[in-house]
Amino acid sequence: MKRTFSLWVTCMLTLTVPLATTAQTSTGAAQPGLFKGSRDFKTWSIGVNGGLLGPVAPTGGGNDFTKWKASAGYGAYVKWQLLHALGIRADYIGGKLRGDNSKELGNGAMPNRAYESFETKLKWSASLSAVVNVATINWLYKQNFVQIYVSAGAGLAGYNPMLETAGSNTKIDYKADGTIKELIIPVGAGLKFKLSELVNLDLGYTMHFLDGDNLDGYYYGNSQDKYSYGYAGLEFSLGPSHKPQLAWNNPAKVMYDDLVAQKAALQQELESSRSANARLSADMDKLLKDNDGDGVSDFFDKCPGTAQGVKVDGAGCDLPKDTTPKVVVQQVTDEDRRLVRDAIENLEFETGKASIKPSSYGPLDRVAELLKTKNFSLKLAGHTDNVGAAASNMRLSKERAESVKQYLVGRGANPSRIEATGYGETQPIATNKTAAGRQKNRRVEFTLY
Repeated sequence: MKRTFSLWVTCMLTLTVPLATTAQTSTGAAQPGLFKGSRDFKTWSIGVNGGLLGPVAPTGGGNDFTKWKASAGYGAYVKWQLLHALGIRADYIGGKLRGDNSKELGNGAMPNRAYESFETKLKWSASLSAVVNVATINWLYKQNFVQIYVSAGAGLAGYNPMLETAGSNTKIDYKADGTIKELIIPVGAGLKFKLSELVNLDLGYTMHFLDGDNLDGYYYGNSQDKYSYGYAGLEFSLGPSHKPQLAWNNPAKVMYDDLVAQKAALQQELESSRSANARLSADMDKLLKDNDGDGVSDFFDKCPGTAQGVKVDGAGCDLPKDTTPKVVVQQVTDEDRRLVRDAIENLEFETGKASIKPSSYGPLDRVAELLKTKNFSLKLAGHTDNVGAAASNMRLSKERAESVKQYLVGRGANPSRIEATGYGETQPIATNKTAAGRQKNRRVEFTLY
């Protein structure tokens, strides 16, 4: 029996430790919907109770005396709620257990035994049990108010039996040198009512199976002794008053309400999406509509109603038409070149100045008329001899070329088709050592194209 009991305790601890570890892990991690950890609930509670003790168990019968008697008992416990339906409870029980042989045997005869009665003082009974909530009365509500629970665990009991011998009324202390200590297995069930967030009414019944046959101080038969405790008490929850008790929280109802809320949120989101899609479709139709067929949406078309086939800009308006008359550039002929050479040969300036002498006006007028009539382009290049400073000569050559351009423009020539450049004394066509050579170097060249 000792070995069987040890194996049973080992199994209980093996099952309990992972549950406690799981609960501790889950309290630190947020879980969606159903349970987000115990930090929002009260998980610790203490209880006190009083009731009746009896050396009997419904599942195992009585002990070694034919009649058991009920005696007053008392108890207290500390409970830690790990999950909605699972808690760990440490119990303490004390009181007296009594019985005698005043009840007839099964054959109708009175028992003939050495001891007439016993009284055992249960000095203490300490156990650690797992408590499971197996049913709730109001399962449609988030917070329950009635629970049915079962419990099982293991512990240790300390007691001292006193025996009364038959016919002599002599009392014998079964263990005069101290207290008997035996392993116990408590198995119980109960009904709990929620009175408030702070107080619960606890009605319970627990059977205690001993690993020994000495609870009544007498060995009779092969069965182990046992005792039961039926009680009523109050349980007080510990923690902030605004937090609910975890044991009364209904996860099925919480999950159901969460699913209903999620369904409503999804339905609302679906309706919003449909409305948004309808608006988007209307906006797309508006953006794609093009009544005048010019390729520009009516939404951006600033000139609706344009004629078919007319080229338009990005705003849907007609592109501006080019009204500039097309100019036909004619080929330069020998006669044209002769006319320009005549102007070059007759071009004279005031000495040291950019002013054109009147004798050169006639040939220049004919050049201007040629440029207007045939839309030719003209390049003017001014040159000087090497008399004087090079910088002054460069400036003078530019001024003379520009002077010719201004004269031609003044006679109606297109200024954009005339280019005037000065080269100074850098490009002589004759020697600057003679007067005749220097005369040739003081010139303005025409390039007609």
